[in-house]
Amino acid sequence: MPDYKAPLRDMRFVLNEVLDLDGHYAKLGLEEVNSELLNAFLEEGAKFAENELSPLNRSGDEEGCGFENGVVTTPKGFKEAYAKYVEGGWPAMGGDPEFGGQGLPGSSSIAISEMTGTANWSWSMYPGLSHGAVATIEAHGTDEQKQTYLPKLTSGEWTGTMCLTEAHCGSDLGLLKTKAEPQADGSYKITGTKIFISAGEHDMADNIVHIVLARLPDAPKGTKGISLFIVPKFLTDGDGGVGERNGVACGSIEHKMGIKASATCVMNFDGATGYLIGPENKGLNCMFTFMNFARLGTAIQGVAHAELGFQGGLTYAKDRLAMRSLSGAKNADGPADPIIVHPDVRRMLLTSKAFAEGGRALVYFCAQLGDTVKLAQDEEERKEADALMALLTPIAKAFVTEVGLEAANHGVQIYGGHGFIREWGMEQNLRDARISTLYEGTTGIQALDLLGRKVLMTQGQALRNFTKIIHKFCEANADNEKLKELIEPLAASNKEWGDLTQSIGMQAMQNPEYAGGASVDYLMYSGYVTLAYLWALMASKAQAQLDAGAGDEDFYKAKISTARFYFKRILPRIAGHKGAIEGGIDSLMELDAEHFAF
Repeated sequence: MPDYKAPLRDMRFVLNEVLDLDGHYAKLGLEEVNSELLNAFLEEGAKFAENELSPLNRSGDEEGCGFENGVVTTPKGFKEAYAKYVEGGWPAMGGDPEFGGQGLPGSSSIAISEMTGTANWSWSMYPGLSHGAVATIEAHGTDEQKQTYLPKLTSGEWTGTMCLTEAHCGSDLGLLKTKAEPQADGSYKITGTKIFISAGEHDMADNIVHIVLARLPDAPKGTKGISLFIVPKFLTDGDGGVGERNGVACGSIEHKMGIKASATCVMNFDGATGYLIGPENKGLNCMFTFMNFARLGTAIQGVAHAELGFQGGLTYAKDRLAMRSLSGAKNADGPADPIIVHPDVRRMLLTSKAFAEGGRALVYFCAQLGDTVKLAQDEEERKEADALMALLTPIAKAFVTEVGLEAANHGVQIYGGHGFIREWGMEQNLRDARISTLYEGTTGIQALDLLGRKVLMTQGQALRNFTKIIHKFCEANADNEKLKELIEPLAASNKEWGDLTQSIGMQAMQNPEYAGGASVDYLMYSGYVTLAYLWALMASKAQAQLDAGAGDEDFYKAKISTARFYFKRILPRIAGHKGAIEGGIDSLMELDAEHFAF
């Protein structure tokens, strides 16, 4: 298993030099939050991830979770690491000071989430969903609910879950059957079964607070009749501690191809006491607070697996000797050359590097937008940030996980036959990465959300807001000869993105199936252009530092070289996606279902 090293230099580059977090925080009136403070957090977070979590990654995968009589046991060392995590105050970074939090903006902890996730994704899932539970209760809970649950969730003493999926319905939540029966005391009795519940049961925290979608007796059919409830594992004792056990239990845990150390639970609610959060029959609206949080968290997973695949592949490619360079021996004193001299190995490494660093920039940018949505004083500024974040969230979740999976696959391939041997860790990284494109909305679901809800339903306005940003960037750098080979193709693809969107909209008006047939290719096209913009932005910042003689030349030159690779070797993929979209849907829809196989 490769030893994880937090890419602190690149994290600081994105946070401080590309996104200007000092200026960002000052604009939001958070003058006590600055890059110096964040750098200290990064250093300590790196130590925790590298020293406490990374050593547990392979052992956790090998051991998995234990399950007996409704009790889940996490792998050796997990509970102790979580105790150190809580003791260090990490869960409380973004929490409201009223409930014991440190009051830091969401972007302050995004790099910490990446580091813990890359070091050990399975472990990171136990505290990961708690942040979404906190955000949901903060946004929609009553004062009493906030006082009851937020102090312990904020500190990390309790953890949270998101309970949506049922065996008969995944993404189609309108089909859910879990019932909520009103009680005389204002509570509800929740009855039903939820599946695929990450961290639904474990031995790391004193209580688990489930956020559950259920249907009231007189609720309208479909998604308009769903309400949201808080259902704790243990009822509270009135003094902030745990009381009697509630009617919720883990029925089983799933046996999975990856993230084996994360307990994926079947949760049975048997007349469990629950408390309505938000208005009746508006639960799905409230749950989107949680879901959007989880989607951004899953985008981090894409970055994590790309980074780990890259780090593991790079270490091996420098050490492994095989054959000679096509242009002559590079390691004349050795029996063969290190495989990093071979063009195809370099292709895989640079692809992984481009996706890891580009994905990092996108996810951190989204986190910054989240700060603005929550904290900006100007209402118009909040609305603009919210619209942009809504557009970028499905791209971040789906595209970054798809390319993260690709990078994890390259990590295996670079090792050759050793790649599928467990001790090297690359096959685990690939297995763990595979689920990222599935949960929190599959790539297909995210693609429909992007094209249907975020683009076509806004008549393209959400997209125009973003393409305008890219257009202005291209205009500002049009005369920069050093960036010409990036700016010109970016401007062209940005214009083509708008034209392609318009063409899809026209076709979809004639045949609604056209949007469904185009959606995934459209999402991937959108992702490649989005990362192209971010790579051009990063290259412009790097070039400015070189021009100013700022030092650290090797880092900045590497950044520009990687940007050049992205534009020359990766961005051209958009032509294939455009061609597939323009190929129409006749070939997709003409075959009768019974004729797929004979």
